[in-house]
Amino acid sequence: MLTCVLSSCIVTKKKYDDILAQKVKAEGELSDKTTKLDKANADIAGLEEQLKKLKDDTTDLGADLRTSNKKLWVLGKEYEQLNTFYRNSLNNSGKLNRDMAQQKEQLLAIQDNLERTRKSNDSLSTSLADRERKVRELEQVLTDKDKAVTDLKNRITNALLNFKENDLTVKVKNGKVYVSLAEQLLFGSGSIEVDQKGVTALQQLAKAIKDQHDLQIMVEGHTDNVPVSKKSSYMQDNWDLSVMRATSISKILIKAGVAPQQLVAAGKGEFSPLMANDSAPNKQKNRRTEIIITPNLDELFKILGN
Repeated sequence: MLTCVLSSCIVTKKKYDDILAQKVKAEGELSDKTTKLDKANADIAGLEEQLKKLKDDTTDLGADLRTSNKKLWVLGKEYEQLNTFYRNSLNNSGKLNRDMAQQKEQLLAIQDNLERTRKSNDSLSTSLADRERKVRELEQVLTDKDKAVTDLKNRITNALLNFKENDLTVKVKNGKVYVSLAEQLLFGSGSIEVDQKGVTALQQLAKAIKDQHDLQIMVEGHTDNVPVSKKSSYMQDNWDLSVMRATSISKILIKAGVAPQQLVAAGKGEFSPLMANDSAPNKQKNRRTEIIITPNLDELFKILGN
């Protein structure tokens, strides 16, 4: 029996070799599987790392997405507002176009008015310059006239210095020289004949003005209101008396050298008194002869006429 057991436990060499070969093969496969398992584990570790990164990226993307969604909502609101404004603008474009056309017309009208105003201003500037020139000319003429009148007054005053102040006065009024001669210097009461003293005064006056042929000389006779006592066919009243006295004085001036064409004889009688004829002194002052001497004003009148 023991022999039988031992014999059953004995393995043949061939079988052993087969088993050994299977063992070697199994060990090789085990090594290969182990290598693959290590690689697979490494791949799994890499995938887990990638998965973690993907999760982190997903979290960041989620935050970015929420931010983007918020911005998108804000932009959506702005778009709605702009769209509403655009639609309103389209609705109002017709009115805006009409307003623009009206404003354009108004602008053209303003430009036209501005051009007319500019032309008017240019014309006014030219006119103003011309007026200023004429004003300067007029001022110069007036200055020359005033100087001429003053010189004339001084010349006449110097010529009559030897006569009393109550007999005659020389003054300038309204651009003219007034020589007022009292009755007592020239005439006796009611007379038209000039006394010798009066003739002398008139001759000295004529000497001062006879060489100035551009003068206009008005001789005016004046009386008081006392009626003429001795009437005649040629003298009925004070008016006649004043005119005839003026004529007598004018003839003396002409004889002394004054050109007759420069003289005008006139009488105003009692109708241009210096003061009321209510007293003897006042009446005496009213009985006078005024010689009004006016320089030639042709140049002045010419400027004023232009």
